[in-house]
Amino acid sequence: MNIKAIAVIGTASLLMACSTVPLTGRRQANLVSDTEMQQMAAGSYREFLTTPGTKVLNNSQSRKVKEIGAKIQNSVTKYMNDNGYGNQIAGFNWEFNLIESKDVNAWCMPGGKVAVFTGILPVTQSDAGLATVMGHEIAHAIAKHSNERYSQQMIAQGLGAIVGSAVTKTEAGMGVFNQVFGIGAQTGVLLPNSRKQESEADRLGLTFMAMAGYNPQEAVNFWQRMAAQGNGQAPAEFLSTHPSDATRIADIKKYLPEAQRYYVRK
Repeated sequence: MNIKAIAVIGTASLLMACSTVPLTGRRQANLVSDTEMQQMAAGSYREFLTTPGTKVLNNSQSRKVKEIGAKIQNSVTKYMNDNGYGNQIAGFNWEFNLIESKDVNAWCMPGGKVAVFTGILPVTQSDAGLATVMGHEIAHAIAKHSNERYSQQMIAQGLGAIVGSAVTKTEAGMGVFNQVFGIGAQTGVLLPNSRKQESEADRLGLTFMAMAGYNPQEAVNFWQRMAAQGNGQAPAEFLSTHPSDATRIADIKKYLPEAQRYYVRK
């Protein structure tokens, strides 16, 4: 089969294999099952945690990460069940870990595998600030952005024809997964999210943090602090794949009335 034929089949596969992002309703590429993505992410997450030089903390700060994570997990579960998406998180096996690192960063893999780096804590400053970060990153997993990027990479490399229950077990499939996640890399997810995906994560994240009892208004303050991190220098790692600018903050302010409807102080 020549490259042109593979590309045609891949495009057809992309058109047939689509899913809908909760809340926004956007259609997205989805060439691989949630189960496969979650299994591979779990292995990658475990490899990351056990990589020499990676220090997983067990202190008051890590307990705070787990506490806030559990509250957001509960809000996500309620939101998804209430809106008919409960089956999409049925296989999640949530984990929340704090990693000692100067990197201003955090991420969430498919299946609810969360890592927060200590370097971002001086910017979060409060429980609500940390809930902003964790809600945003968890929203990427809920919106299946990693699956979408994986699927887009498969198509871009002419591998869209490799679709089925064993797609991620092929050498080509594993290669794409490693590109998306950068297995063992200190900075976690390597491929940047699109602005559309970032906007979705902001919107969903605001709702999740509000349902968990954190004032979504604090998200504006957090992103303003993040925007100030550069000070004319290279952006923090968290911003290198998470664009932060006046447009983003303005969009968040537009989403606030929607999120506020879910906010109940706890």
